Amino acid sequence: MTRFTPFDAADYLDSDESIAAYLSAALEDDDPDLFLTAVKDVARARGMTQLAKDTGLGRESLYKALAPGAKPRYDTILKVVKALGVTLHALPTHT
Repeated sequence: MTRFTPFDAADYLDSDESIAAYLSAALEDDDPDLFLTAVKDVARARGMTQLAKDTGLGRESLYKALAPGAKPRYDTILKVVKALGVTLHALPTHT
């Protein structure tokens, strides 16, 4: 019988470039939970404890804010994204 290790995206988010590409791909989807999950994966890759210190938020608060179905405040997302060392950009859509 073949055994597989569960996939964890955080294991592969080991560079600024891979993190930026991962978050950009998540932003392209219409599902807001996908973006929250991606931010949470990046947070776990960087270290949730350190992220809590950098944002001034508690670890538990971070987990709640980044859980699927959560409705985090805009300022919370900005704090988290900034602490992760990435920026978000808006581009015009071409239809």
